[in-house]
Amino acid sequence: IDYDDKTYNEEIERIYDRVSPLIKICKKNGTAMRIGTNHGSLSDRILSRFGDTPKGMVESALEYLRICEDHNFYNIVLSMKASNPLVMVHAYRLLVENLDNSKLKNYPIHLGVTEAGEGEDGRIKSAIGIGSLLDDGIGDTVRVSLTEEPEFESPVASLMTDRYINRPNHDIIQSPKVFNFSPSRYDKRESEEIVNIGGDYFPVVISDLSFLNKIDDKHLRMLGINFDLDTGFLNTEDTSPDYIYVGDNEIEIKNFKYNTIVNYDKWLKNKVVDKSFPLIDILKLKSIKKVSKKLNFISLKTNDVDLLNQSDLPLNSVLIIDSDNDHFMPDMRAFFLSMSIKNPVIIKSNYNLNYSDKLIVHSSTDLGGLFIQGMGDGIFLRSSQEPEKYFKKINSLSFKILQAARVRVTATDFISCPSCGRTLFDLQKTTAMIRERTDHLKGLKIGIMGCIVNGPGEMADADYGYVGSGKDKITLYRGQEVVKRAIKYEDGVDELIELIKDDGNWVEPK
Repeated sequence: IDYDDKTYNEEIERIYDRVSPLIKICKKNGTAMRIGTNHGSLSDRILSRFGDTPKGMVESALEYLRICEDHNFYNIVLSMKASNPLVMVHAYRLLVENLDNSKLKNYPIHLGVTEAGEGEDGRIKSAIGIGSLLDDGIGDTVRVSLTEEPEFESPVASLMTDRYINRPNHDIIQSPKVFNFSPSRYDKRESEEIVNIGGDYFPVVISDLSFLNKIDDKHLRMLGINFDLDTGFLNTEDTSPDYIYVGDNEIEIKNFKYNTIVNYDKWLKNKVVDKSFPLIDILKLKSIKKVSKKLNFISLKTNDVDLLNQSDLPLNSVLIIDSDNDHFMPDMRAFFLSMSIKNPVIIKSNYNLNYSDKLIVHSSTDLGGLFIQGMGDGIFLRSSQEPEKYFKKINSLSFKILQAARVRVTATDFISCPSCGRTLFDLQKTTAMIRERTDHLKGLKIGIMGCIVNGPGEMADADYGYVGSGKDKITLYRGQEVVKRAIKYEDGVDELIELIKDDGNWVEPK
């Protein structure tokens, strides 16, 4: 539907007339109102002018906010929800920017990633969206929306908010002197292409095996790296790391060659350096004479930025950057904005945590919050607590963070709601069944919604939708199009898979 200025403004006037009685009642009774925009439920009028964008979400909310202020009603909370953390973060930042640069008042802001899903995926998406904004000082209330029992949501939210209890004492972050950065738009940092890092390449993943005294094929298989000793054939999976950090160790498998990162002194002693690359501390750079002609990794901290800008780096240098600042993401962001060179950058972070919700939430906030801003050419996530037990999970977590940040897709993307009284089938069980059978469909987006009230709108980003439509009945969608109605609940998953097959989007799992 096309709206010219006349019909557009007439619709705003109709909204004014319809909403005004409610505002007057709230004002009379001292009742608060939340003005919330959902990415999947924008009106045709907003879509016609702003598209399916963060700007459209913000303008939709501001229309109602202006009406409220016209009635001198200010008892308001604002929210901008989306299942895509990238869209959600940009919408909230743009909202704050609009409030700051207008005559409108500032209001409390409620944060949430809607339909985040279940398990690790739900926690990662929520942490990237909510945590990134909390790091920016945006947000007064938080809702974590998981396809799990309600009592599991609040502890995850607390893991996000409790980080800020002592955060005011963090080391001062020096503001970059000159920079070009828009907090409400995705712009990938321009970097040089070195081997398979930087440029237009997807962010790489480095997996840490340096804690092992002996690295053998058992450890490699756990990372999806399969090497046939007889034929020399190497097979990897979508979530096999691009590089392995071995420290001072070696992979003792005959004729096996894989991209490895080795501490500099150990690298000097290596006889075979075809796919072995040195890790060099920037503080020792001046004393080093021999480097790799193909690829060098330079290790540094964010407070080394002045030294970096003055250093004469070896050719083909990729930076591996860490931060000791409690305010990790903003400190890293300031570093990126202060850089005067275009070398690729791997974002590194080490946590003294067991593999747990706490590690998932903290790392997703710290690292994912940078990738959704276009910063980072790779991820190097480590844990010093029982790494030999959890290195496979940490490798998987790295890929999941990149997927949730929408910068590298290696699996199916699921959008599922937290369920409510309108859901008339077992949503958690169904979500688990669909995930089990379709998790290998790389790049496909599947929405699993409890009802038709909010479901179709909130899964607007999905390729396929499985939506409850009655007692033990579901409806299947292709995008926003209804394909089949009134399917028996027990047949729903099979019918969904048949639809995917009919469209030619099915591949058999390995």
